Amino acid sequence: MEKTASLNQIEHVETAAHLEAEYLARFPLLATKTEEELAKLNKSVLRKLDWKFLPCITMMLLMSYLDRINVSNARLAGMQEDLHMSDVEWSAGISLFYVGYIITQIPGNVFIAKHEPRVIMPLVMLTWSVVTICMPAAKSPWAFMLCRFLVGVTEGPFVPMVTLLTSSWYTKHESPIRMGIWHAGNIISNVFSGLLAAGILTNMDNIAGLHAWQWFLLLEGIVSILVACGSFWLLPNFPNNTGTYYFTEEEQEMAKYRMLVSSGGHSEDDEGDMWGGVWMAVKDPFTWLFAAMHFALIIAQSFKDFFPSIVKTLGFGTVATYFIQAPPYVFAYLFTLLVSWSSGRMLEHGWHIIAAISMTLVGTVVMISTLNVGARYFSLFLLCAGPFLGLNIQLSWETTVVPRPRTKRAALIAIANCVSSVSHWFTPYFFLQNQAPRYQLGGGCIIVGCGLTIVFALLTKWWSWKKNQELIKEEERTGVHNPWRYAS
Repeated sequence: MEKTASLNQIEHVETAAHLEAEYLARFPLLATKTEEELAKLNKSVLRKLDWKFLPCITMMLLMSYLDRINVSNARLAGMQEDLHMSDVEWSAGISLFYVGYIITQIPGNVFIAKHEPRVIMPLVMLTWSVVTICMPAAKSPWAFMLCRFLVGVTEGPFVPMVTLLTSSWYTKHESPIRMGIWHAGNIISNVFSGLLAAGILTNMDNIAGLHAWQWFLLLEGIVSILVACGSFWLLPNFPNNTGTYYFTEEEQEMAKYRMLVSSGGHSEDDEGDMWGGVWMAVKDPFTWLFAAMHFALIIAQSFKDFFPSIVKTLGFGTVATYFIQAPPYVFAYLFTLLVSWSSGRMLEHGWHIIAAISMTLVGTVVMISTLNVGARYFSLFLLCAGPFLGLNIQLSWETTVVPRPRTKRAALIAIANCVSSVSHWFTPYFFLQNQAPRYQLGGGCIIVGCGLTIVFALLTKWWSWKKNQELIKEEERTGVHNPWRYAS
């Protein structure tokens, strides 16, 4: 009875006592421990993850997203004019980032599934930081486009790597809120970008002969290098190959045990070769359902690279425009944490995504249908709330329903991210300056993304239900209890 209670404390699922005993038997250092000792070890593992790993990847993602969106505020400070770029050339530079971004995602994420993320991830970050520092030297549209392409190549594997690593350490109930916390890198970067822009872009023009936007990019690149260097000491590998530099031997076994229970008895220890996992993912309908949903969510989020330009249409001064970008994103982050917690507690994803993206749908309609400043600013809060939350829960969902083997999960994450990134090849052309202030085409694009998100969330819920019905029928046929169920 003590062992059964400890399992329920570690993972909120009902599992037969004989299955728990079988799981514990695989871990000699845990097999003889009492309920209290197991609970204490579980808390110790979570504490180290939450206070070392989670802050580290949050900071790394913050710098990653700052690096991705910094050109949006640099544009307001005259970068486009200084490099003599037309709207089409500027949008081409935005799109080329995602060309490079797509190229490296699948090989990068599958490679890291077999190797050491604590070394590879900081090196990837150092590489894109160096490219960012080189960008202020750009003197022409072609130089800008090349730099954005190279930043995309180096950043491509990073978000899939973080998703893979998080899903390897946190259970399916813990994952949504933790992914929500590190998703701050995506959301809060927009806050910091606006605040940094207010401080740098309005005060550093012509210092040492550089434009303010050059200082903006240069300083962000330097901070990114510092964060990358610190992360070498704060990141673990995977539960099966993290040494005692991070956990004690007992904590290592507890980390493996937690994930074994969460995945219904499927071990985190990977199997097969790298490309075998890719082929497994390609054959799984879940991969393409999540890829389609991810694609739709990124379309619904297509305003992000142009958010400063949208805020500018409200008619405030330059400094005020930088500052008022922050509140909608702060709201989006708090909203993401609250709803992600609910999703993990209930182990439900689809309806949470649908409810959130419906808010964005309403906000977009308001944004393109009125010029009232108060109504339009309120619409920006709704606009930001849905896509970031939806993306966070979708990432947690896909790693929950396809937990093992690791290379398959890595490939699924990367394929979905690759498919979604294709949207960046065309959505920048819907937010041209001559569409201001309503940006009707851009708004229409967001509405389409919201609608498709709802459709694919419903389809994925249906497919999860269908797979669960197959498991129930198999149990009835064989008489063998299988605790695993696909989360919906």
